[in-house]
Amino acid sequence: MSKQLGLDQPIFVQYFRFLGRALTGNFGNSTGVQPGDSVVDIFLQRFPATIELSVLAILIAIAVGIPLGYLAARRRGGLFDNFSVGASLIGVAVPVFFLAYLLKYVFATKLGWLPSLGRQAGDIDATRVTGFFVLDGILTQEWDAAWDAFVHLLLPAVALATIPFAVIFRITRAAVLDVLNEDYVRTAESKGLLGTVIRRRHVLRNAMLPVVTTIGLQIGALLAGAVLTEKVFGFSGVGEALALGFERRDYPVLQMFILVAAIVYVLVNLLVDLSYALVDPRIRTR
Repeated sequence: MSKQLGLDQPIFVQYFRFLGRALTGNFGNSTGVQPGDSVVDIFLQRFPATIELSVLAILIAIAVGIPLGYLAARRRGGLFDNFSVGASLIGVAVPVFFLAYLLKYVFATKLGWLPSLGRQAGDIDATRVTGFFVLDGILTQEWDAAWDAFVHLLLPAVALATIPFAVIFRITRAAVLDVLNEDYVRTAESKGLLGTVIRRRHVLRNAMLPVVTTIGLQIGALLAGAVLTEKVFGFSGVGEALALGFERRDYPVLQMFILVAAIVYVLVNLLVDLSYALVDPRIRTR
């Protein structure tokens, strides 16, 4: 078996053989997650689930974190500011898996408002088109399937969004505080410009550069956080496959999935760098 797998060769030979297979898209077959199945096929089956979960989580973090960060900065030192900062500290400090179990216990087990496991109810006969369950329901106009898939996303997305929310909130608050003390903001106020114009054109636009950078880093970090979240909620995505791969020592799955996660992280941060020109006109000028 060692000879068949090439394990009797020097480590550098094994490494370059792996690279050669990887460049042709051959990462081997799973030995534990889905034994016998191609690792590439497993990834393609599970990646849409993680994308759906990560997109909803980062949207929640942005939709809550940026407005709260701005309002906290405008009310610096007040009750709202102190409460928001405390909430953000709790969001960073509480482990994702603990919050996931807490949400699951309260909203699924006790109240019964939301489902606790899976991506969709087993009794729904939904048509699969893209692998994105919510999108598939919309494309095929199976609204019950789309709604059920969205409801299954809520609890894991909220659990996954807590740390990105806390980081985005704190960076937004700090950036807005810095901009509010700039001379051009005081000049705009002294000219008698409307408050909405000052906030939109002078404060938010100039405060968004570090926030955009943070959002890009958090999107990459969501892939790591999804491992625990998907495991708790039985969400059949890349994170759950990674957790099973660690448990069952499925090295082909671990090799490919971690490599793809690294590539995604690099690409996301490249897109963030390119987006600077859209946020800050000074970069376009240079």
